[in-house]
Amino acid sequence: MSEINSPLIHLKDISKVFLTDEIETHALSGINLDINEGEFLSISGPSGCGKSTLLSILGLLDSPSAGSYSLAGREVASLNNNERSRIRNLDVGFIFQSFNLIGDLTVYENVELPLVYRGLKASERKTRVLEALEKVQMSHRQSHYPHQLSGGQQQRVAVARALGGTPRILLADEPTGNLDSKNGGKVMEMLQELNKEGATICMVTHDERYNDMASRIVHLFDGKVVDETVAAVAQA
Repeated sequence: MSEINSPLIHLKDISKVFLTDEIETHALSGINLDINEGEFLSISGPSGCGKSTLLSILGLLDSPSAGSYSLAGREVASLNNNERSRIRNLDVGFIFQSFNLIGDLTVYENVELPLVYRGLKASERKTRVLEALEKVQMSHRQSHYPHQLSGGQQQRVAVARALGGTPRILLADEPTGNLDSKNGGKVMEMLQELNKEGATICMVTHDERYNDMASRIVHLFDGKVVDETVAAVAQA
């Protein structure tokens, strides 16, 4: 458990360098960022500025090249692989820009899979899966496979998969990127509702309309935090 008044996520001097063909690419440089429990954070900036890399580090899918990352009071660098996997499974939900659905599993099975890893009983899994699919209006497609769906439908399934786990932290990489404005708005309403229920949300988006639905906006440029603003919803 995190200490009282301490941030859920604390990043200090986080840097990430990728080495390819002897070329160094500095994706992140000296990121200092605190994220409080229950916050809705939007990360904005041009393509290639490090937004997705930052999300990968926050979700323990990647490790920084330098700096310190503390999650709920624990230094992430001290966690072994099993502990990292447990945190990803129990506490973190992901909505990927590329969906990351498993092609030979049905919609229902894709949403259910993270719950299987948690060891939940079949009855509880069924309840959670059906509720999540109903929220994204994909119940009628539960027996279909990803290749039978449009890009927008696949994204809605990816959202349902994240919602089904009721995550403590939800990391969303362009969650509305493949949706029309109507369905995109519905997804954002779901994220807001999840946030009201206590989930901490970190979202990457290029859509300025959705930036203002967060409580705080962090602006990245060339791998650095260049500005932070309090969104209109938090000022209301």
